Amino acid sequence: MNRQEAAAQYAGALKQGRRAYREAVARGRYPYPQVLDEIISDAMVAGQAELGVIEIPISQIAGTKTAGRRSAFSADFLPLLDPDTEFAGKWMSLCEAHLGDEGIRDPIRCYEYFGHFYVQEGNKRVSVLRSYDAPTIPAYVIRMIPVWTEDPAVLAYYDFMQSFPKTGLYRARFSRAGSFVKLQKALGYEPDHIWTEDERRRFIAGYTYFQEPFLKLGGGEIPITTADAMLVWLKVYSFDDLISFPSAELTRSIKAVWADIKALSEPIAVQTDTPEVKENNLLGRIFKGKQPSHLNVAFISDQLPCQSDWARAHDLGREYLETVMEDHVTTQTFYGVHPDQEAETAMETAIENGAQMILAITPPLIGACRKTAARHPDVRILNCSVSMPYAGVRTYYGRIYEAKYIAGAIAGALSRSGRIGYVASNPIFGVPASINAFALGAQLTNPQAEVIVRWSCVEQDAMDALAWEGVSVIANRDIPTPDRIREPWGLCRIEEGKFHSLASPYWHWGSVYTNLIRSVLSGGWEALGASAGQAVNYWWGMNSRAVDILLGDDLPAGVRKLAEILRKGIIDGSIQPFPEATPEKILQMDTLLDCVRGSIPQYEELLPMARPLVRLQGVYRDAIPPEKEDPIL
Repeated sequence: MNRQEAAAQYAGALKQGRRAYREAVARGRYPYPQVLDEIISDAMVAGQAELGVIEIPISQIAGTKTAGRRSAFSADFLPLLDPDTEFAGKWMSLCEAHLGDEGIRDPIRCYEYFGHFYVQEGNKRVSVLRSYDAPTIPAYVIRMIPVWTEDPAVLAYYDFMQSFPKTGLYRARFSRAGSFVKLQKALGYEPDHIWTEDERRRFIAGYTYFQEPFLKLGGGEIPITTADAMLVWLKVYSFDDLISFPSAELTRSIKAVWADIKALSEPIAVQTDTPEVKENNLLGRIFKGKQPSHLNVAFISDQLPCQSDWARAHDLGREYLETVMEDHVTTQTFYGVHPDQEAETAMETAIENGAQMILAITPPLIGACRKTAARHPDVRILNCSVSMPYAGVRTYYGRIYEAKYIAGAIAGALSRSGRIGYVASNPIFGVPASINAFALGAQLTNPQAEVIVRWSCVEQDAMDALAWEGVSVIANRDIPTPDRIREPWGLCRIEEGKFHSLASPYWHWGSVYTNLIRSVLSGGWEALGASAGQAVNYWWGMNSRAVDILLGDDLPAGVRKLAEILRKGIIDGSIQPFPEATPEKILQMDTLLDCVRGSIPQYEELLPMARPLVRLQGVYRDAIPPEKEDPIL
């Protein structure tokens, strides 16, 4: 390259830089590179780490270390000074070197803070390479480590620092902690796998290939990163798909999961009321004619009703649905299918047989649900679980804590010692709320009551252990359906070494399914989607008859009357176990009240049989490294 060509390159870069400057000023943005010394103080930095010379993405160079020379560049490091200045002359000389035999060899020196780079030496080298759209530049990097807090951005950054020695990735940044280990799983690597240079280059090629259609579809307008979106995509497709898909097919596949990508930036919509739409309402008129008059509904389970009380309860709910809505519903059943490919095949078969709605009754089926939803966006797909961040698959569950509150009040009234046992199932969403609601109910009738918690996911004989400790009133597992009373289920009292049932919360899946179908037939499904535009979790309670409590025949009359008053108050809304808490906070509750003796068990304490469910629905699931056989959440 001769001087004339270098001058032409500078003229083009100057034109772009000044245009960027004018646009920034017009939009009220800072028009120059940011200055790190003006952004942070010593109190914000926990320490420094020298990373040595590495290739860094030029797109992540955000500014300079000090204020010197910042007015010579636009915010994206293109030049602003006239061509006859000394600055321009040096810029052109570097330009000549860049395309000549010599090249720009010396690495720049910069500081990194929260994944952005701030140049200390080599601003003009950055500017020249930026004008040629070079993707990377060699740099000696000093990392400024932010002080640790529980701010999500800080947690995500610390997660990045932990993963960097394995991946060497700066280009792919996530906004949520725990994402890098999920990326490792999505790529088929073990959590501690250290990437080779070929693996890194292959990933960056795929990442760059994904980024272009993602941004063209509007990804830059969503407050998430390209890596966040790519991880959502990889939960449905494989990285080999990404490399092999033609551009048009890749764009179509991103569109297929676009609702889930957008849902990342929105909180999950927890729906606590049955979403029916009447024709005389605005939304009812809008969606009139769009909803079907008859639904073909497929029930999918990885368990058999003859072997699982949970599966039997849902199948009874299906039978109830057929009885109540026989003129509007046809059902199919696929039970005992494996959660992976077999479940997907069952869903595809159901759709071929005319299924317009799929109800997958256990959390492990969420992976098959998501893949099927991407292929069939017109089919309504639901998974019986909570707090799943996917707009393409809705979830449903019951507010069982409301019935637990009543059971706690009964326990408090009947416990002579005030020591009440509670056998908890698993540390999953909703269970801490149930324990706390039970404790609040117990203290309503016995202010000195304390609840002793033992976990069946930690010890198989939790009920006997409490009885051995001399606890005479114990809340055991709930009965699966009101037609199947078996002792010692529910709230029990121990007399002469025998368990006697007093009351038990239960799930009424027939009501849940009837409410869901009526919602679809009335336009509630479409109306909710139009108004929320986010992941939806139906979390219905006693007012929807999704859950209830069965009172034993031997319950004292006064206690029975109290339970009925509480039940009526919860149904009409005048009584609430957690009056100040939002549904989201109740669902995400992960601590226990002071009157509860016991703690939430850690993952390492769980029995092997309990771990798969806790990986999917655990209150600390984001902190558990995924395993190869698990779906990526």
